[in-house]
Amino acid sequence: MTRPRRIGLWLGVTVLVVLIVMAAFPSLFTGVDPDAADVDALLQPPGAGHWLGTDQNGRDLYARIVYGTRPSLLIGAGAVALALVGGTLVGVAAAQLGRIADQIIGRLLDVVLSVPGLLLVFLVVAVLGPGAGTATVGLAVVSLPGFARVARAEVISLRGREYVEAAYGFGWTRAQVVLRHILPNALGPVLALATVSLGAMIVASSSLSFVGLGPRPPTAEWGAMLAGSREFLALAWWPAAFPGAAITLTVLAVTSVGRHLQRTVDGSTL
Repeated sequence: MTRPRRIGLWLGVTVLVVLIVMAAFPSLFTGVDPDAADVDALLQPPGAGHWLGTDQNGRDLYARIVYGTRPSLLIGAGAVALALVGGTLVGVAAAQLGRIADQIIGRLLDVVLSVPGLLLVFLVVAVLGPGAGTATVGLAVVSLPGFARVARAEVISLRGREYVEAAYGFGWTRAQVVLRHILPNALGPVLALATVSLGAMIVASSSLSFVGLGPRPPTAEWGAMLAGSREFLALAWWPAAFPGAAITLTVLAVTSVGRHLQRTVDGSTL
């Protein structure tokens, strides 16, 4: 691994560790109530009293960004987790249940992929109603075909290996072979895809919150903070700049770590 890549990887890991701790224990980083409004402190610039300034309601931006880490990460991570589990199951089923099942599942995945991603998320939200849980499910549905195809390709490449044939020769059932040999070895590329996809899911979840389809106000969430600040850009830049910087830094960190994992799984020279 070259020195710039090593530095980028460790910076990404450090940022992710800080974000995870911040999401789990926000009170360690600030004692300010993120929802406490102060009409005497509307749109105050960054300073000693408010490190990152205040928003249009006089709420401390630093506290809101800290407390907004949890919902901002949970929606993206939850969507990736659901897509990973569901996509892996679908991909294994397509590869193991025979040609007819493979064709049916393949056509269904093609139907999902034929619909623009955000449009499909909007459809899910329209049916189930807006909210963090609905946004998570919608993003998972959009991401599932990609995980399913990667899992299917890995299972097909593994099922002809000698150790798999030997397991069948010892009388193992198909379920035993899949659970003990095929699935564990197929998870590497799927997990690498999950890490790379997490950044895109965080951006997508922020986009949903921006248009009012994510967590409901006054919940602190980075995309919702951006949406609330857009009408005040001519008066104050900080309510939009700092949540946007938080999203950008998170995506860069996740992408850096994800690409390293992907190169490792692919066996390329680091």
